[in-house]
Amino acid sequence: MHPTFALPPSFLGGCLSGPPDAAFQIAGIPFDLGTTNRAGARDAPYAVRRASRMLADGANPCGWADPAALSVVDRGDFELALGDIKQSLELIERQAAGIGHLLAIGGDHTITLALLRALVRRTGPVGLIHFDAHLDTWPDNFGQPLAHGSPFRWALEEGLLDGSRVIQVGIRSPVPRDVHEWTLAQGVTIVTAEEVHLLGPEAVSQRIRSVVGEGRTYLSFDIDAIDPGQAPGTGTPEVGGLTPRESQRLLRGLAGINIVGGDVVEVAPQYDATTVTAQIGAQMMFEILALLALAPK
Repeated sequence: MHPTFALPPSFLGGCLSGPPDAAFQIAGIPFDLGTTNRAGARDAPYAVRRASRMLADGANPCGWADPAALSVVDRGDFELALGDIKQSLELIERQAAGIGHLLAIGGDHTITLALLRALVRRTGPVGLIHFDAHLDTWPDNFGQPLAHGSPFRWALEEGLLDGSRVIQVGIRSPVPRDVHEWTLAQGVTIVTAEEVHLLGPEAVSQRIRSVVGEGRTYLSFDIDAIDPGQAPGTGTPEVGGLTPRESQRLLRGLAGINIVGGDVVEVAPQYDATTVTAQIGAQMMFEILALLALAPK
């Protein structure tokens, strides 16, 4: 066995060595054209893969789910259209379309719209567990309708999501009141970061379970859900966020939910010389893979 620092830069260092058409697949999406503050999330797939090598030598002690025991493969990075948001989303959707269960390493949050479009073609509307500092339901970002602050506006308007089965956790950024009210009007449940701090992860995990129920559910984890004091490497940091421990406990409280795909987005490694943000991103990926292993077959 090679030491972890000598493993190649694929997720879990090449331990995910299933067939090319494995039902569970990892893909990097180095896209950050939809960023509105600090770009750099295009570098996340490499950084998160590199950080993941520390997780390559065992199972998740919560439930003993072993991602390496799944039929799962890291297929590398998706192709994009340089400088073209709309065409890049079309390419992402096309490449994701044939994958049974995809876990993506973003990239900014714009990519989730394309991933949901591809998923819902096969499954019909899904529920959503969304960890973030921001609602991401703005109608546009500074005049750009396709950007990282609007993917779930589009997803709700296109009928990709069942609004009554959507829950957003960690929300705390400034937001126009009409955007907040529009989001609630779609049936979405909003749990602020302060509520997580006050209620605790176990209570919030139970609330998530009550919202999404037993139906098919997508899980999207924006790294800026975590406080920038502990995860500074992101493009749109907001103070007052979740801790990594809270985030881990929240995810571990979701075992058995019917997760059918997911992503970890908005890691921008150049803003974190310690690499801890990429490490947290890799850990969240590992936790979601464990949920996929424990999901109903």
